[in-house]
Amino acid sequence: MASGDLERGGGSNVKNRGNSYNQSSSSSYYVENNEKQWTSWLVPMFVVANVSVFVVVMYVNNCPRNNQGVEGGCVARFLGRLSFEPLKENPLFGPSSNTLEKLGALNWDKVVHGNQAWRLITCIWLHAGVIHLLANILSLIFIGIRLEQQFGFIRVGLIYLLSGFGGSVLSSLFIQRSISVGASGALFGLLGAMLSELLTNWTIYTNKAAALITLMVIIVINLAVGILPHVDNFAHIGGFLTGFLLGFVLLLRPQFGWVGRKHLPAGARVTSKHKAYQYLFLVIAMVLLIAGFTVGLVMLFRGENGHDHCSWCHYLSCVPTSKWHCGN
Repeated sequence: MASGDLERGGGSNVKNRGNSYNQSSSSSYYVENNEKQWTSWLVPMFVVANVSVFVVVMYVNNCPRNNQGVEGGCVARFLGRLSFEPLKENPLFGPSSNTLEKLGALNWDKVVHGNQAWRLITCIWLHAGVIHLLANILSLIFIGIRLEQQFGFIRVGLIYLLSGFGGSVLSSLFIQRSISVGASGALFGLLGAMLSELLTNWTIYTNKAAALITLMVIIVINLAVGILPHVDNFAHIGGFLTGFLLGFVLLLRPQFGWVGRKHLPAGARVTSKHKAYQYLFLVIAMVLLIAGFTVGLVMLFRGENGHDHCSWCHYLSCVPTSKWHCGN
């Protein structure tokens, strides 16, 4: 991809892992059960953490001091050292790519040859600009709060972090010439978990077809955004697949008969807590998760390029048209 575009940070090489999530992705499908509703506190903490990290990044960036004389000058100079890079450098109203790289952006060379594997995690908390940050925060609120209320902070937290990690691994395998930042892999993981949760708990939902069609449309639209140039769709896909598999493992619901067993008369037959197909999905998902992470990490730290094993995969991240080109 051309190095002068942003969604990678302006005249920088930053891959924006952002997208335009449809807010209706939080639309709930009605499910009849008596399960406990949790209070959502982890997702709001993630929101605060993302905003706080962005403020720290902008403070370290210090545009007025480090970009004196740059064409266009810093944007919103009244913010002092929190002012944004010139729009020519970063049209998303954010820091420079050098600052992002210094503070933990995903960089294939540093991960593989610089013993900096921690970047696979730190990149999830960095954002290319205010627009990128707001898009991901809104998505996190609309998707994450509903899931946390239904399944609790431990399971949702695991899905968020592991999906972000999975997105980073796949991104590193296919994008090796630019840096990447953003929480979109983690957010796509939550979206994938919503889909697998619907499938594995299929029998206890009402309006099944409408719920499935709505969710699939939302997923397809958001993944389609990733084929635009300079958007890290590999992080989206890796996060989505990780979250999809984790949903089968972590988001099982008990059946109606099990939930209402205390109201049954003495001697009545009690329905099993889970159905056989739920356990089957769980086992298959666990195997695929372990195999996927093992293969991905081995390939990554051996320095392999994913494109060498998949000649058409570049189309998953960018499809050239008459309006734009994808470069390298």
